[in-house]
Amino acid sequence: MFIDRQASSYDALCRSFRWQLPERFNIGVDVCGRWAEDRSRFALYYEDASGFSSAHTFWDIQREANRLSNVLAALGTLPGDRVALILPQCPEAAIAHVAIYQMGALAVPLSPLCTPDALAYRLGDAGAHLAIVDATTLPTLRQLRDKLPQLQHLLGVGAAAGKDLRRWEEVLEHASPRYTPLATAANDPAMILYGSGSTARPKGMLLAHRTLLGRLSGYVCSHDFFPQPRDLFWSSADWASTAGLGDGLLSTWHFGMPLLAYPGRFDAVRAFALIEKYGIRNSSLSPCDLQRMMEAVPDPRSIYDLDLRTLVSAGGPVAAAVSHWAREKLGVTINEIFGQTEMGDMLGNCASRWPVKPGAMGRPYPGHRLAIVDHQGQVLPPGELGELAVHRQCNGEDDPLVMLGYWQNPEATARKFIAEGWVLTGELAKIDADGNFWYQGRAEEPFHPGGQPMHG
Repeated sequence: MFIDRQASSYDALCRSFRWQLPERFNIGVDVCGRWAEDRSRFALYYEDASGFSSAHTFWDIQREANRLSNVLAALGTLPGDRVALILPQCPEAAIAHVAIYQMGALAVPLSPLCTPDALAYRLGDAGAHLAIVDATTLPTLRQLRDKLPQLQHLLGVGAAAGKDLRRWEEVLEHASPRYTPLATAANDPAMILYGSGSTARPKGMLLAHRTLLGRLSGYVCSHDFFPQPRDLFWSSADWASTAGLGDGLLSTWHFGMPLLAYPGRFDAVRAFALIEKYGIRNSSLSPCDLQRMMEAVPDPRSIYDLDLRTLVSAGGPVAAAVSHWAREKLGVTINEIFGQTEMGDMLGNCASRWPVKPGAMGRPYPGHRLAIVDHQGQVLPPGELGELAVHRQCNGEDDPLVMLGYWQNPEATARKFIAEGWVLTGELAKIDADGNFWYQGRAEEPFHPGGQPMHG
């Protein structure tokens, strides 16, 4: 990826941007392996709700990931096999991601907060043959084993124990710390993510290794040209979500920068304490979390020594009062972003490079071509209501952000990928004369430019 950090305008930034995608690319090697030779380079700081803390270099993470890859291989994991991760933010989860990607298997991160039915559906739909789980989720998983014939192995983290699983510490202790990563193609599948919506049977989104590269322009711009000296990232978002994984762990590590992992429930006062203690410079927080922080600590800099440089929010509009509070009391402008699990962060704000219009979704990030289209893929002019869509190419290059498709669901994939190279988002929007997009609601069915849904 080439992004001109000296570009003085939005137009200049987009014109000069190029993806420059490699033919071979592996997320595990990219986010950890290439940084691991520097044994002093910190990757992860960890603190749990009890106050226990630890620090890990990329060297530490890579050696443990190599051990885990060898263990997974010994348990029969082959390229293309699905490995479920049912863990909170913790070192083992980060290690497991690197291990799975570098062996060409598919990571299936699942939230520990999933209900039993939701967990059973996702594990069964993905066909996971192995799951890595902690003591919190283990009892639920044990109740489901009879419903999941493909789930052959359990790997227990922390206090998780029993005759029906292997304990992480015990099996990794005897495994070799050396492993040769698989030379995956950039288009090879890397993970299956499930949305967190209310759908009873959500579609699994199949994402390629290249998808990480596709997220980077949005990550760099939304964090006002990350990385900068002393940058250190933290987000409360679950690493099973696209916000926590793609916009947190993986994008941060792509640049060889450190982040904080905290597995406890979100607490506004604790959030400020963590930001101060670790010198957090970059954070991504939901509008709800920001609202709670404002209400709990109206004047944070009178209590905490904070050094925030960037603050990003997604998942809904940020209230005007919260935006004002952030500018006045935190000294940062909140960059709101819009994205989907299928296509990552496609548009949003970058306060250091283009003006932010209150209430707008923002502008497309460099490398992404967006438009408002009708159900036939015809681009609609400014001011007209239609469906927000992303083109599979930008500046003559394939956009790596777009998913491969829905897992084992070609019909749904075909409905998403329509004529003229457009990929539908399912969201209604308008575009103004300045190129800003304005959200108008959900398009539950293919949209007709006359304003009525089209029935298939």
